[in-house]
Amino acid sequence: MELVIGFSVAAVIVLLLLLLLYLSVRIVQQYEQMVVFRLGRTNEHMVYAPGLRWLIPIVDRPVKVDMREQFIEVPSQTTITKDNAPINVDFLIYWRIVEPLKSVVNVAYFAGALQGVATTTLRAVIGDILLDDVLSKREQINEVLRTKLDEVTERWGGKITTVEIREIVPPRDVQDAMNRQLSAERTRRAVITESEGARQSAINVAEGQKQSAILQAEGDRQAAILRAEGFSQALERIYAAAHQIDEKTMALQYLEALKALGVSPSTKFLIPTEFSSLAAKIGGYVDKGISAPAGAAPK
Repeated sequence: MELVIGFSVAAVIVLLLLLLLYLSVRIVQQYEQMVVFRLGRTNEHMVYAPGLRWLIPIVDRPVKVDMREQFIEVPSQTTITKDNAPINVDFLIYWRIVEPLKSVVNVAYFAGALQGVATTTLRAVIGDILLDDVLSKREQINEVLRTKLDEVTERWGGKITTVEIREIVPPRDVQDAMNRQLSAERTRRAVITESEGARQSAINVAEGQKQSAILQAEGDRQAAILRAEGFSQALERIYAAAHQIDEKTMALQYLEALKALGVSPSTKFLIPTEFSSLAAKIGGYVDKGISAPAGAAPK
């Protein structure tokens, strides 16, 4: 009986030691930090980095804080723009804890509080912007939202890293107007492209005709120059040959011409005025031939 009691007491002691060990030891992961409350109080010196940490059982109460970047999805919210146009906007918020003590002490549920303040901030920001700017300046709106949310969450120990608007849904009539505007813009671009192509084609044709006319004119000019040079050379050769012909040769040429006139069927002839002087020269040559001694050539 005493042996059984001894085993029971030993078992109770072992269980108490294991319970004490469980309450005294905490393992903090690499992506965590641990805030310890000692008798309900804490300070910046009681924030522990990752590793194996020892606590005082019953006296210390640990709270682990996830330091990784996280995100929340803000569901579609109906907001009114500055020009009184209702639109639906939904977006994502990326955030992380930078001061674990503030995130535990100053706010009960950081993600829920962030989502609530994001909804009101969105309505305030969109209410100061015209509809056209909301649709065209999404990046600027993202930055404004990020800055304003970061100012609010700073006291909670958080940091807003990114705000991304996923979808902006304008009213149906605005969507129809945008579709008509887009169609008109595409038609305008098509007309401009077609007219630009026609203009370029006309320019190319005109340029080709211009080049063709220039080449043809240049060819005609070169041909005229060549013809003029050939005619000039022919005249020079004729002139040079004429200087080498004596009067007797010319007289013989005239006699040949008279012979051709004699066999011609024409009844009217035009005799140049030089024929009388040429006939006199021919008669002189005949007289010289008659008076010349036999065997001597006339001069």
